[in-house]
Amino acid sequence: MTVTTDIQVPRQYPDPAAALQLIKPVTWFPPMWAYACGVISSGVPLSEHWGKLTLGVILAGPIVCGMSQAANDWCDRHVDAINEPDRPIPSGRVPGRWGLWIALAMSALALVVGAFLGLWGFIATVVAVICAWAYSAEPVRLKKSGWWGPGLVGLCYEGLPWFTGAAVMMAMFPSAEIVMIATLYALGAHGIMTLNDFKALEGDRVMGVNSLPVTLGPERAARLACWVMALPQVAVIALLFQWGLQDRALIVTGLLVLQFWAMREMMEDPKGRAPWYNGTGVLFYVSGMMVTAFALRGIG
Repeated sequence: MTVTTDIQVPRQYPDPAAALQLIKPVTWFPPMWAYACGVISSGVPLSEHWGKLTLGVILAGPIVCGMSQAANDWCDRHVDAINEPDRPIPSGRVPGRWGLWIALAMSALALVVGAFLGLWGFIATVVAVICAWAYSAEPVRLKKSGWWGPGLVGLCYEGLPWFTGAAVMMAMFPSAEIVMIATLYALGAHGIMTLNDFKALEGDRVMGVNSLPVTLGPERAARLACWVMALPQVAVIALLFQWGLQDRALIVTGLLVLQFWAMREMMEDPKGRAPWYNGTGVLFYVSGMMVTAFALRGIG
């Protein structure tokens, strides 16, 4: 007689596919795009600076953003056991403390790579690494707040990479116009991050994470997110008109109108359609960022 068992021996090392999933490549696009916007807005010719562009994009996306995702998954492993038990850490595909070790190793790598981008690149990298851990890790864990958490992520996803791209290319503190635009798009990203919190609504409620969808309810949180996304873009449009860039201002206005359409569609079922909006309305948002970046070339 043959006896078979289904007992599985726990993994000692991460599954490579799970390790890649841990650093979430799908999340790398926003900071990479924002860094590119900063590079474009600086007005510095790219012909002799492709290395700074390429290295900065890699740092902003796969390294810093990937590190932040690993750190967040490690600190969120108990929440993910409720929301997404098939995630790499709660599923055991990234066993033991490997999630923590990967996040720490990538933090060190980020600082090393950031040093190759000069003083401003290194300073921005230090800030980004600190913010990533402050967002996820106790005792700070700013993600517990529906106000501070999305604000910090918006800053690190849009504002800080934009500032960094411009500062690295210019080798100096960017102009006031660039700082204003980067700040406005970072503020608007608070709304994007609020919509992103909808996917973890149930787990956040159980684990005491006071995201805006938890504290305000889906409909009110979605409505607030729409206002937060729209108003900074109105300010961007007003600034472009003030600076005599009417054609670019009209393009950004058109993209904002398309976002209003997507917002209206989302508000019919905020909880169900928030992910849909992140794939449509946000595309119009980031397109406006690049239009504005090109408009800023040569200003100041």
